[in-house]
Amino acid sequence: MHSLFKILLLTLGLSLHVHAQTLPPPPVDSLGQRLAACTFCHGEQGRAGPDGYYPRLAGKPAGYLYNQLLHFQHGQRQYRPMAVLLQHQTDAYLRDMARYFAEQHVPYPAPSPTALTPEQEARARQLVWEGDRQREVPACVACHGTALMGTLPTTPGLLGLPRDYLNAQLGAWRTGLRRAHAPDCMGEIARRLAPQDIATLSAWLSSQPAPALTGLPPAPSPLPMECGSAY
Repeated sequence: MHSLFKILLLTLGLSLHVHAQTLPPPPVDSLGQRLAACTFCHGEQGRAGPDGYYPRLAGKPAGYLYNQLLHFQHGQRQYRPMAVLLQHQTDAYLRDMARYFAEQHVPYPAPSPTALTPEQEARARQLVWEGDRQREVPACVACHGTALMGTLPTTPGLLGLPRDYLNAQLGAWRTGLRRAHAPDCMGEIARRLAPQDIATLSAWLSSQPAPALTGLPPAPSPLPMECGSAY
């Protein structure tokens, strides 16, 4: 009887050991896993969605990302799914989200070539490097950096974004659908640009390769115009 009891205990112990080995490991409660709702649309590590309307989050300045989360939460940017996801998040958690994606450094995809006429090419380069004094439009590089990849703490890059996204965002600023902290410099710039300039800029920027950078430079001082989201 004693031997039978020992056999039963041994069998039970072996069974429990095998069962424990077959159980899946407990889920890891990491910030990356909790942000799966973001990467579902914006791609793994925030590298961008496949359809051109969910932009890259990875590597953008944390200050910029935080501002955009605030804008969606408070209604300056209009997109219902984002507003619903963010409506109950605390300010501290928004900052954690922004820092997480700012620290993700993944390669950029190759740009999509876009056919531009020589006149369009020249106009795009003028707006990017010189601006348009007659329209009081500063050069893109004056705020977004000479590499057009953004500046710290809050200015995003313009390269590595799809043409449709760039066109849609400039159009949203022009119409007031997208807004930022006052004074809203990008809204003012978009309204000063002619519609054909917006289309030309979007086409040119989306066709440029994104350079590999180890870090972003600080924003130039002074900026060419007052901008509420710059600090």
